[in-house]
Amino acid sequence: MVRPGKALAAPQLLLLVFLCLLAGGARASPPTDALRRVSPRAGAGGLCQQLLLPQGYPCTEHTHIPHGRNGIADNTGPPVFLQHGLFQGGDTWFINSNEQSLGYILADNGFDVWVGNVRGTRWSKGHSTLSVHDKLFWDWSWQDLAEYDVLAMLSYVYTVAQSKILYVGHSQGTIMGLAAFTMPETVKMISSAALLCPISYLDHVSASFVLRAVAMHLDEMLVIMGIHQLNFRSDMGVQILDSLCDDEHLDCNDLLSSITGQNCCFNSSRIDYYLEYEPHPSSTKNLRHLFQMIRKGSFAKYDYGWWGNLRRYGQLRPPSFDLSSIPESLPIWMGYGGLDALADVTDVERTIKELRSTPELLYIGGYGHIDFIMSVKAKEDVYVDLMRFLRAQQGMHSSY
Repeated sequence: MVRPGKALAAPQLLLLVFLCLLAGGARASPPTDALRRVSPRAGAGGLCQQLLLPQGYPCTEHTHIPHGRNGIADNTGPPVFLQHGLFQGGDTWFINSNEQSLGYILADNGFDVWVGNVRGTRWSKGHSTLSVHDKLFWDWSWQDLAEYDVLAMLSYVYTVAQSKILYVGHSQGTIMGLAAFTMPETVKMISSAALLCPISYLDHVSASFVLRAVAMHLDEMLVIMGIHQLNFRSDMGVQILDSLCDDEHLDCNDLLSSITGQNCCFNSSRIDYYLEYEPHPSSTKNLRHLFQMIRKGSFAKYDYGWWGNLRRYGQLRPPSFDLSSIPESLPIWMGYGGLDALADVTDVERTIKELRSTPELLYIGGYGHIDFIMSVKAKEDVYVDLMRFLRAQQGMHSSY
């Protein structure tokens, strides 16, 4: 209740406007019409059963693709761990054709492919005591994914494969990776890292949808409303998109471009198929942590406020992840694009400058954020060089 004579704080005022939009029914936009029209793919089974096994690839639910369809014996190549980005799942590495998807390409070229899925995705909803309906299930951000989940997943792969691991991440998967590599217990299991659209800083984000959501304090409003799971496939999630996409402030007719920037080579004719799998849910806390990075220009742990930080970190401000603590001996490859409105070139260059090592770089001026994983030309433009790097670190013979 608002007392007379008291001014509303900006997030509270925006929340009232936001609630009015939701209650009044924001006008649907073409992209959200597609979200309403295309239902997530039904059927039993996880990622293996729905995507990999029907294509003839052996797969067990860790998730693990030990080799390609050509019948190469199990574990002939080094283990490579693929970590997806925000609102995506492990399916993103296999969602195009066998000849265009990095996961398939690696398996067909002798790598022992392992696929990470973060908490809350369609493929990772299990918990020993909680369900997805519990608030505590969603009490995490990318910091927890980096400090606990990446460590646990890589430890499992390391134990099974008895070998150091090649790490490949995209977008949030690179945030998780770079933060995890500052931890000695994690980086000792990594032989090299290939980072697609690497992110540690978000100072120069230019994506119109993201900037509007940050300006509206969407993260704070969701917390006040008690929304802890951010699922854009739910009725509430679609209404949130509609409320942000009004013609006066933001044109979302090309929703993907408003979120990521332009993409040169994304096959838009397959959008309905992509929507059968994505977007995946994430947590409101995770979104808030990302928005903190944008607002503060930092690569730091989650900010709980002064008192919360004192209790958790023993200091008023959250500690930063120190990129210079990543061992100079860790070989790193980075692929980034000139059209990327999330992993901006200026921010990527800042990341590179703070590393002790000198990464191998692949810059493609005409590529955007999604192109690096879904471009119809990514194999020739990106994966050939990425594979060369991975093979060079392992002394493997290149078939490209």
